[in-house]
Order: sequence, then C-alpha cells, then structure tokens
Amino acid sequence: MVFSSLIFLFAYLTVTLLLYFIVPKKWRNAVLFTVSLLFYGWGEPAYIVIMLISILAAYLFGFSIDKYRETNRKKARVYLVLSLCSNLVFLLFFKYCNFFIENLSLIPFLSFLEPIKDLTLPVGISFYTFQIMSYTIDLYRGETGVQRNFVAFGTYVTLFPQLIAGPIVRYRDIDDQLIERVHSVEKCSEGIRRFCAGLAKKVLLADTIFAVAEYFQSLHQIQPTVAGSWMIVICYTFQIYFDFSGYSDMAIGLGKMIGFEFLENFNYPYMAGSITDFWRRWHMSLSTWFKEYVYIPLGGNRKGLLAQYRNIAIVWFLTGFWHGANWNYILWGVYFGVLLMIEKTFLLKALNKIPKVFSHIYALFFVAIGWLIFFFTDMSLGWSVLASMFGGNGAVFTTATVNYDILRNLLLLVLCAVGSTPYPKKLYYYLVNRFRPVEYLSPVVTCGSFLLCVAYMVDSTFSPFLYYIF
Repeated sequence: MVFSSLIFLFAYLTVTLLLYFIVPKKWRNAVLFTVSLLFYGWGEPAYIVIMLISILAAYLFGFSIDKYRETNRKKARVYLVLSLCSNLVFLLFFKYCNFFIENLSLIPFLSFLEPIKDLTLPVGISFYTFQIMSYTIDLYRGETGVQRNFVAFGTYVTLFPQLIAGPIVRYRDIDDQLIERVHSVEKCSEGIRRFCAGLAKKVLLADTIFAVAEYFQSLHQIQPTVAGSWMIVICYTFQIYFDFSGYSDMAIGLGKMIGFEFLENFNYPYMAGSITDFWRRWHMSLSTWFKEYVYIPLGGNRKGLLAQYRNIAIVWFLTGFWHGANWNYILWGVYFGVLLMIEKTFLLKALNKIPKVFSHIYALFFVAIGWLIFFFTDMSLGWSVLASMFGGNGAVFTTATVNYDILRNLLLLVLCAVGSTPYPKKLYYYLVNRFRPVEYLSPVVTCGSFLLCVAYMVDSTFSPFLYYIF
C-alpha cells in the first residue's frame, strides 16, 4: 500500500484516524501498532513475522543492556552486539545474500553457487532496521532510557507514516511522544496541508517528470543525442527529489495528524553550493544516522587527515551499499565519498571564495552525474548516456524530435526547477504578511491540489515511491 493510492486515502487513512481518535488515549498506541502492521503486511503479510522478531529481539536485549551498562560494561557490550546482529542478519540475508552469491559464482571453483530463487526484499527493511539499531545503541550509550512497554516500542518501529521510506526516526527523538503527545485542530490542519503538498510533489511532479525521462530514454535507444541525454539526467534529478521529499512531506504531515513531530528530512538540497552542503540538506535523517553511529565512533575528524579520509571512505561505501545490492550503488557511494574528500582537502575553501552562482552550478553538475550513476543499475546503459552527454557514443547534438519534445516539456521543467527552491514558500509568506486575506486561500489551494491529485490517481497506473525498494 502506498500513500499515493485511492485505497490508502479513502479507506485505510480514514478508518485509522477514526479509530485513533475514538479510542481512549491509553489505547492509541495499540491502535497505531495494529494498523501499522496491517499497513506493512498489506502486500507481503509473511514478512510481518520477520519484523516482529526484530522488534522482540531489540526489546528483550534492551533490558539486559540497561541492566549492565553502568555496572558491567563488557556484559552490556555483549548484549549490544547480540541485539545488533539479530536485526542485521535479516537485512544482510534478504538484501545482500544473492548479490554475494552472484559475485562469488564468478570465481571458477565457486561457479556451482546459484542465487536463491524467489528471495524478495521485505519492503522498508533498511529503514526500520536502522531505527531499531538507533534505540539499542542509544540505550547502550546512556542517551535514552529503556522502553518497558512493548506496544510503545512496537509503535515506534512500525509507525506507518515513516515505516516504508523514512525519514529514519531515532528513538530518542520521539521517546517522550510515545507516552504523551499533543493533539490540536491547528496541528492536524498543518499536517493535512503538509501531506497534500507532498502528495502533489509525488503525483503531479515526480510521476510526470519520470514519464518524460523514460520517453527521452527510449529516444536514446534509437538515436543518442547530447541534448536528449542531458534531458534524461535532468528529469531523473527532479524526479528523485520530488518523489522522495514528497514522501517525507507526507510522512511528516501524517505524523502531525496523530500528534508526532518528525524531524525534517530535506532542506532544499538543490540550492547547495557544494557537495558537502548538499549532503547536509539531502536525506538528512540518513546522513545524521551514519554520522552519529558510524563516522563519529570511527573517530570522525579527530585523528588526523588520513584517518578522516578512511572514515569518509567507510561511511560512503556503506551509504552506497545500504541503498542497494548492486555495483552501481557502491560506485555511487564511492563517487560522492571521493568528491567529499576533495572538498575537505582544498576545494571547499575555493568554492567559498567564488561567486555563489558558480559554486551552485558546480554542485548541481556533480549531483546530477551522481543521480545518473544511481539510477542505472544496468551500468552499460548508464555509461552510454554519460558518454552521449559529452558527444561520445556517436551522439549528435540534437534532432528536430528532441527539440520539439524539450519545448513541449519546458513548462514542466520550469515548474520543477522553481518548486525545488524555497522561493514559492517565501513568496507565500510575503503575500500573507502584506495581504492578510491571502492566508484564507490556503485551504482552497490545499483542497484543489488534493482533488487534482485524486483525478491523476484515478487515471494512472500503480506508481510506488522510489525509496520503497530500499
């Protein structure tokens, strides 16, 4: 089940909100735990068992970690490792088992190895595994208290707004909200507006621009062109932003409807002036997770430049591998790791001295190339598009067909470009402050965008969020 589906909007969400607000406050976590398991198991009910095992293991090991963390650090560390391994084993098996088998089978004396048939990846396992691990690690560090209520802990892990594709919510950020949270008409209204904004990003912009990218990709198969190849990359760059930030907006909005406050996951990343700045703005919950639980424990930047390079290399190899069991994701992680090392060495100082427009162009160029690596799991096709972007692969600059298709999609490209900046939001608040009646148009705009999205969904095929596969 996806947020951008009619069954979610008019059946699941409606029933969930009714149940949630009808029952007494003490039963609301139980309602959320139950409906979240239903949401997760909608497409693959068998994998609910795996999730419950992961939840139960972390919950039980948590008591032992809490018991010994002050009196017997070594024993607490043993339970920490057992807890982490009991959760990671499912992620490693389902996500990476066949990847390792396929690559090991290339070795002559291991050619007898065959991938496990019909091994599908549980949806969202990369996200909820990291959330469970954050609880265990923070508990060991003494940065949070043990959760004694199994339903409350299960609610944290399975909470349906952010279960499938984040943002990755650290336990200590919402532990108090699991016990007591604020509900109000204003907060719920804000949540509805945020949800509808995310829905519009996904349905009206991400899905539409993705269709354009696929169209230009089909043209590329017939006749590679420089202009057409750049259009593929530009469209994919917009698509991944509006798809993923749209999901995050919807998750944050849904959280507000039921009283939760999730941290922001995007801060206009395409406004960045460097790759370092970009990764402070993009998928901030993942960047924060790797920083706090991998980079800093490795030593961060405290042990000299070479150690810092090593730590960056480890973090970005893991970041790429986390995204998928395929070589293009590993290459993508290495690519950004190398760029970040170069910026740490000298480039960042130079970028801070030049006009912002040039540093902005630099960042967008290398980010777009990064998304090219990310999208093409068929790396030969990715290299073909990359070569065509710079006149290789027998590409001509453009054709009459490509020119026509660029012109007819120009308005969409402009909307995406403007929509990925903070300027529409700034304009809205300027108009509200200058002309107070403008504020009363907000419900009209929200309702209008929602109805337009519904109309698109009625006429469209199934379109899952990109990050569901991770």
